[in-house]
Amino acid sequence: MRIERVEDAAAVHSAADLFDEPPLAAATERFLASPDHHLLFAYDGDRAVGMISGVEMTHPDKGTEMFVYELGVAPAARLQGIGAALVRALADLARERGCYGMWVGTETDNEAAQATYRRAGATEEAPFVLLNWDLIAEAG
Repeated sequence: MRIERVEDAAAVHSAADLFDEPPLAAATERFLASPDHHLLFAYDGDRAVGMISGVEMTHPDKGTEMFVYELGVAPAARLQGIGAALVRALADLARERGCYGMWVGTETDNEAAQATYRRAGATEEAPFVLLNWDLIAEAG
């Protein structure tokens, strides 16, 4: 297995099965064009079997941290350490880019995700409440 940074929209679209929904052309181009957005794929030969995306966020009094936006591993490639390897690779990239930390949120009942993040070195912080604005629904 090898892990590579993805900068080509065609590669993203050819690995659509790794995402929750098929990648949108305009959103893919916008994501890849931003130097603070990162997409890594894990490959088995020429086939992408896993992906992780991260977004750097900077605040004036805190500095820059990496947000793990999404992690996906093909069903046939699960339970082989690919997810944890992708998380560690993103953490390495975050360190290289001067991030002071990295964080992720996941559902309380998503035991597989929690186990993957813990295997990759994450520790649990105090629980928090997530509040959401559905801007699309509000506009309609």
